[in-house]
Amino acid sequence: MRILLVGAGGVGGAFTAIAARRDFFEAVVVADYDLARAERAASAVDERFTATQIDASDADAVTALCREHRITHVMNAVDPVFDMPIFEGALAAGADYLDMAMSLSKPHPTDPHEQCGVKLGDEQFARAQAWEDAGRLALLGIGVEPGLSDVFARHAADELFSDIDELGTRDGANLVVRDDDGNEVFAPSFSMWTTIEECLNPPVIWAGDGTGAGDWHTTPPFSEPEVFDFPEGIGPVECVNVEHEEVLLMPRWVNCKRATFKYGLGEEFITILKVLHTLGLDSTEKVRVKGVEVSPRDVVAAVLPDPATVGPRMTGKTCAGLWVTGTGKDGQPRSTYLYHVVDNEWSMREYGHQCVVWQTAVNPVVALELLATGVWQGTGVLGPEAFPARPFLDLLTEHGVPWGMQEVS
Repeated sequence: MRILLVGAGGVGGAFTAIAARRDFFEAVVVADYDLARAERAASAVDERFTATQIDASDADAVTALCREHRITHVMNAVDPVFDMPIFEGALAAGADYLDMAMSLSKPHPTDPHEQCGVKLGDEQFARAQAWEDAGRLALLGIGVEPGLSDVFARHAADELFSDIDELGTRDGANLVVRDDDGNEVFAPSFSMWTTIEECLNPPVIWAGDGTGAGDWHTTPPFSEPEVFDFPEGIGPVECVNVEHEEVLLMPRWVNCKRATFKYGLGEEFITILKVLHTLGLDSTEKVRVKGVEVSPRDVVAAVLPDPATVGPRMTGKTCAGLWVTGTGKDGQPRSTYLYHVVDNEWSMREYGHQCVVWQTAVNPVVALELLATGVWQGTGVLGPEAFPARPFLDLLTEHGVPWGMQEVS
């Protein structure tokens, strides 16, 4: 296996650190628009890793780089605005593709808070036949969220439940970032560009009959608040509806009556997002400022701390998980939370990367190893739900942080 890693930011850097401890691949070419950043990520590991420069918006450049380095698998670790050129570039090169998100959505033009417009992943699923005809695999949504919760959905359907009422992804944390004087500061632990995209778009919900029939609809941002009690000391966190890929993936392979995604953003974060939207600073349309064209959202992302750098000033834990309700294999009602908690102190000590990017990066490393060994096999455009869950969960535990499960009253 020869991997092209596109993106050497926080998640890309964590990916190299995690993959370096495994032996399932021959080479990883770390590519970034910023060559120096790619070189830092590659030089921090071993001789299997090399660095190069790439423009991720150029599909032909992706194809050329794949051919130059005999790439078998393209790992996309950049913001989802670049998904389609990387996706198409990999297909043209005859390489398999992995993505921690999916192609972007577009709200319904007249009724955005009721009806779906272009859904997350629609552009990629429209190309499924081309990938099948080529005998190649495009594995979408294989970060932590989406990714691990999708694996949990498969596991729940296969081993825990006979009928599923709701697949409810619930993510929360008690992370705090402080400045040099010990004061708590606003510093998102993940890409602010992506966070704005998913939090201000209309959230999507699946409603079905439990046999596979159903459809998606939308709600207003931050709707249906609920308090969820997260495990391992994180505690109660208010969660709200957010647009996310799991809801678009799970019902394609796992029968359920409802699929949702709720995230514990916190009042301060929601207020900041609303202000950015009110001021138009969430826009991706370029504006001219003193003779230079810039995207307001790019400016917001640029002035905030790089998520890759906040680890040493961060404390707390992050939790990703799936709350499943329905009927257990024993025929009795069941309500179960499957989860994965990572402590920032542990990830910084063991890998030198903060817990959110580490938790995101470990899942595609696990998936690539399963593909390299042939445990996971497939062609076309697929989600993690299309593959057996148990091998993934077992291999994830080998990386030092086991997943957990608890019954919810």
